Amino acid sequence: MLFERSIPLYIQIRELLIDKINKKEWLPGEAIPSETILAKNLNVSLGTVRKAIESLVSNNILDRKQGKGTFIKTHDIHRALFHFFHIVNKNGEKVIPHSKVTSLTERAPTKQEVKKLQLKTNAKVINIVRTRDIEDKTIILENITLPHAIFVQLLKNNKNEIPNTLYEFYENSFGVTIHSAKERISALLASKEDAKIMDVPESHPLLYIERLAQTLDGKPIELRLSKCNTENYYYDNTVL
Repeated sequence: MLFERSIPLYIQIRELLIDKINKKEWLPGEAIPSETILAKNLNVSLGTVRKAIESLVSNNILDRKQGKGTFIKTHDIHRALFHFFHIVNKNGEKVIPHSKVTSLTERAPTKQEVKKLQLKTNAKVINIVRTRDIEDKTIILENITLPHAIFVQLLKNNKNEIPNTLYEFYENSFGVTIHSAKERISALLASKEDAKIMDVPESHPLLYIERLAQTLDGKPIELRLSKCNTENYYYDNTVL
């Protein structure tokens, strides 16, 4: 196999491994070949392969399991809680909220959705609206938009059958793995409808989070708009 001399070799190996994941040659939860086998097949040093794999582990793409090997990362409750959910209580504790889907529809996308999800203007989207409760109190209102072409089978589900942890659901049911998300945070005041659902006064301050979730190759796959009542909670995120 030929490699570019101008690019560090471990980076080229890393990109080659990512390409295999993107092409689904290795599926979430599966073990990849050992470092020794990869080094032999690629005709590079063991140290180069190890460095490439360490880079993928640190970026939450691969997961080392002592004595078992290296596996493609999967979405589970733990990852949903600690990697993608940032609301904590006053004690700094994260709790998975209980979710209830109030609406599951297909429709034409808005201009914002066309731009954010890189859709064609004649494309359709699937829209999920749900509430998220902690200790029997609604603290988050979510409006989630997905590309219709990828998630069309979702419409066959009863809205009450859609699980709490969506990223795990996307992976297991649609073969779509969310790797990263870009968030923009601002503030707004609760509308009359928001106030009724969240049991707060109208114009109560809310945190507004716009999240664009992406696959490993950077393809935008979900636009999630969340209104959060952080009166008794914090938005907690660690920057590494």
